Amino acid sequence: MKWYENRIESAIDGTNPMVIKELPGSFAVYGDVQFLPGYCVLLPKREVASLNDLDLNERQVFLTDMTLLGDAIIQACSPLRINYELLGNTDNFLHAHLFPRYEWETDEAKKMPVWLYDKSHWTNPEYHYSEKRDGERRQKISSYLENAYR
Repeated sequence: MKWYENRIESAIDGTNPMVIKELPGSFAVYGDVQFLPGYCVLLPKREVASLNDLDLNERQVFLTDMTLLGDAIIQACSPLRINYELLGNTDNFLHAHLFPRYEWETDEAKKMPVWLYDKSHWTNPEYHYSEKRDGERRQKISSYLENAYR
């Protein structure tokens, strides 16, 4: 199995190269694409279909982890805001997308969900994660999370 065929299992077994940091209730993961620099995903520590499948304590920890990952992205990237999305429509497992939104986006783009960006943003190699381009930002997010959970 390739790591991206089951991102949660590969995060748990240590083979997911996009994991930034294991958190109390989740894994903070850097996005495969970076057309919005700092885009991250939060994966739960066990595979469930939705947030409602976690018990109350697990939900609280997952959502706290989500907001702290948002804080880390804000600190590292200085966006206008963070869009938090828990969808599950395409990938039927719990995961949260954290999209930083920027001043430099077009006025039209700022008003729409990121899913309405042209499909090429998701497939164009120009936007694929690059350690050279994205590594420093990723490290800033990691450092923030490390300090937040001391």
